[in-house]
Amino acid sequence: MGLIVQKYGGSSLSDAESIKRVAKRIVDTHRSGNEVVVAVSAMGDSTDELLDLAHEVAPIPAPRELDMLLTAGERISMALLAMTIKSMGYDARSFTGSQAGMITDARHGSARIVDVTPVRVREALDEGAIVIVAGFQGFSRDTKDITTLGRGGSDTTAVAMAAALNAEICEIYTDVDGIFTADPRMVPRASKIERITSEEMLELAAAGAKILYIRAVEYARRHGVTLRVRSSYSNDEGTLVYDPDVLQATSGSGEGQMEEPIVVGIATDLNEAKITVLELPDIPGKAAAVFDAVARTNVNIDMIVQNVSGSKTGTVDISFTLPTDDGQTVLTALTAAQEEIGFRRLQYDDQIAKLAVVGAGMRVNAGVSAKLFSALAGAGINIEMISTSEIRISVVTRADMINEAIRAVHTAFGLDSDVEAIVHGGTGR
Repeated sequence: MGLIVQKYGGSSLSDAESIKRVAKRIVDTHRSGNEVVVAVSAMGDSTDELLDLAHEVAPIPAPRELDMLLTAGERISMALLAMTIKSMGYDARSFTGSQAGMITDARHGSARIVDVTPVRVREALDEGAIVIVAGFQGFSRDTKDITTLGRGGSDTTAVAMAAALNAEICEIYTDVDGIFTADPRMVPRASKIERITSEEMLELAAAGAKILYIRAVEYARRHGVTLRVRSSYSNDEGTLVYDPDVLQATSGSGEGQMEEPIVVGIATDLNEAKITVLELPDIPGKAAAVFDAVARTNVNIDMIVQNVSGSKTGTVDISFTLPTDDGQTVLTALTAAQEEIGFRRLQYDDQIAKLAVVGAGMRVNAGVSAKLFSALAGAGINIEMISTSEIRISVVTRADMINEAIRAVHTAFGLDSDVEAIVHGGTGR
């Protein structure tokens, strides 16, 4: 008997009929001789609806109370799913994050997992029950409060449970048939990827691919959890996300030594803004002062570009990108420190987008940059910033050109499929 952890997102649990379909899939997995633990998100768009309601009654909701409110969505999903499974004649027990042993730090809205003690989950499994766990939430031992894990919290819950219970695999169910070479809503002829390394998936997630969140991929990689991304609407095998070393060690087949494709996928991110610090004195310590001020806001930045010093003015301009939602926070912090740092003014641009091509094969293949830039040039798209790693090249361009950009690049790297991809639920999650 194996242990399988499954996660179902909001689009897979959008209504009563969807919950019944998911329950049948879970029961089928259980009947095949597996122990099953399921992590669930809130139904449909209910989390967004709760957020809207919170902002209607309080412009800036208290973080502790907001977490109490938002965790209600997952509790509704877990209870309804457990009821459905019980009505089918199988034992099912639902647990909140705290009951399931998800221990976090005390940060409301973006808590980090510090320990997983799934004692009650293990006891229920030993008694033959299917276990349903509310995703996205945990419990702080320090404050004794309920916390939420932030974006992708249910994915992270599932991976953490899989690691703590030593599961054979963690299946992430969504409304597309796996991970595609691009978002199928933007590139209808995107191709499904059969398998992808965790390193490549980390880069795609960091670049904006929403099919898996970066925290969940990081946790899986750190704890040796193999992931499979599948659709809850079909029986497609989906996409395997694996660590080559772990796969080779467990299979003994040498599959970990397979040659990787040059480009495995393309990701885009429209939630990007650019701040330019203009006429910063070109002397040691000034760049550090800029990013010290940014660091104090706890905002993560992405690309950084500094121009060549102006010989006459003795100044430089520094541009960097960050999430759009954090733009005003950083602008306020830099403005407050302007006199101390000594720059002339700030420029803010939230009409940009990021495109990234990712592939482990880039390490040993030349010409990827040339092909990327040629494809963009051929489509008449200007590049504003460039950033690279061993297996990724990212560029920033205008937001209103991103759809044309990704389609041109996707075609240039030979990733187009002969058939259109299917998004069963319409959201890609």
